[in-house]
Amino acid sequence: MFGRKKDESQSQVNVEPVEQASESTDGRKAGPTPKRNAQQANRQRPLVPTDRKAAKEAERQQRIEAQNRLRVANETGDERYLMARDKGPQKRYARNFIDSRWMVGEFMMFFILAFLVVSLTFSGNLAVQMYVQGALWVLIAVIIIEAIVTTSILKRRLVAQFGSLDRGVRMYATMRGMQFRKLRLPKPQVKRGASID
Repeated sequence: MFGRKKDESQSQVNVEPVEQASESTDGRKAGPTPKRNAQQANRQRPLVPTDRKAAKEAERQQRIEAQNRLRVANETGDERYLMARDKGPQKRYARNFIDSRWMVGEFMMFFILAFLVVSLTFSGNLAVQMYVQGALWVLIAVIIIEAIVTTSILKRRLVAQFGSLDRGVRMYATMRGMQFRKLRLPKPQVKRGASID
């Protein structure tokens, strides 16, 4: 008995919605609002495209455009299209901080290659091998100390400027400092010795 009254009241409430007039951009009524089934029909897209060749070409074009945007962003430093790992004001500051300095770590590969050539050239000379190995360990120690000192200075500057330090910024700066300057992405936007503050 109570259920019937409830159903009747609900059936009276659930009548066909009255069409409302939609508003245009200037605030005036532009005409009646489309019915829900018409709006849903306009939004429907097929799960499988009817023309697979055209869909594949469109996807290829979108991929090429995204790659071009990323390439231009890496050249200019435009953060809208950079990869997620490079976005953010602290990452930008860290890039500029590292790019404005001379780093021993960025020449590490050249030093290791030189040590390898010398080691292979004088493979029969035990004394030269010992010197080369000792010099290699000294180089590694210098690079580690340089990374610790540089990222400590960077941390102090970031906290002074932004109030806190984002997670992963120090490691980001360390890895950038170990890349040769011309191969860094995004490309350096400051010259060596330039002031970034």
